[in-house]
Amino acid sequence: MWFYLLDFILGIAFGFFHRGKEDRMGILRNGAIAGLVLGIIFVLMSIFLVPGAIGIDVGFLGIFGTFIIILIYVIIFVIGSLVGDWLEGLLRK
Repeated sequence: MWFYLLDFILGIAFGFFHRGKEDRMGILRNGAIAGLVLGIIFVLMSIFLVPGAIGIDVGFLGIFGTFIIILIYVIIFVIGSLVGDWLEGLLRK
């Protein structure tokens, strides 16, 4: 759960510090790429550092379960980046 929260906070920071005009598609594309990288890192950290901490049992679903978890991390990061972009637009006006 802490990795999900950290992923969301990093997504907010990514969206907030992303300069330029409010380019939603650019933020979504870059956020998805960064979320994919962070998702892979967090899944590997979860598997090796805290076994059994992943919400979906990777042993049962195998590699498909790992892809689902990475996709969840990407979605959380993109939502965080959109929230960060929204906060940037709200605070910088």
